Amino acid sequence: MDGGAPRPAGPPGLSAYVALSQLLGLAALVATGAWLGRYRGGVAWAGGLRANVHPLCMVVAMVFLQGDALLVYRVFRKEAKRSAKVLHALLHGSALLVALVGVAAIFEAHGEKGIAHMYSLHSWCGMAALVLYAVQWLLGFGFFLFPGATFALRGRYKPLHVFGGVALLVLSVAACLLGITEMLLFNIRDSYSQFAPEGVLANTLGLLLVAFGLVVGYILTRDDWKRPPLPEELALSMDFKTLTEGESPSGSQ
Repeated sequence: MDGGAPRPAGPPGLSAYVALSQLLGLAALVATGAWLGRYRGGVAWAGGLRANVHPLCMVVAMVFLQGDALLVYRVFRKEAKRSAKVLHALLHGSALLVALVGVAAIFEAHGEKGIAHMYSLHSWCGMAALVLYAVQWLLGFGFFLFPGATFALRGRYKPLHVFGGVALLVLSVAACLLGITEMLLFNIRDSYSQFAPEGVLANTLGLLLVAFGLVVGYILTRDDWKRPPLPEELALSMDFKTLTEGESPSGSQ
């Protein structure tokens, strides 16, 4: 026996756009490291460099890892959906943990220097993104991985969950852009308008973050690139609906 017919390859163009997203994401990480290392003294938890942990963590977590978590269902099209769900949740959970480290770093750095907390638009948008991200992760875990959620509840929540994923990536990129600008104005206010090299590099980082977000968003909004359900998943879905809703899979509704 051959184990069934081979599953079709991914749709044309998807692999190229996924590769482009990863190149942009990695370039953003490199630009972040170059900026902090070349102009801000590097990254460390002690020695006055704790504040630099914050931008590094937030770019890694709230942009790169979050974006990759959103792409899981597009990239792993032939894997069991349960496995894709677990990887999706793990990437989001890892991003949340890294982001919490970044937030703790900036709060401690501000406390040591006597700088006020949560007064800027960047901090408001960033905290909103983090709180909503945690809520999104918990709700996603409860509805899609915890066995207690019914088929009907999952169906009603899924569109909100999908929208929330894209919206949070947009909000996270926006918060990063505000943070980059704020950091530049704090450190090179006088030379920023003169195209200082640090400002050019940081602005380039901002453009890379925007480009990454746009490419990920494009991949996610292409209907023909959505992950099709595998035959065995359709059968399991009908069985799950029968068990949780008391309906017959062959019913007319």
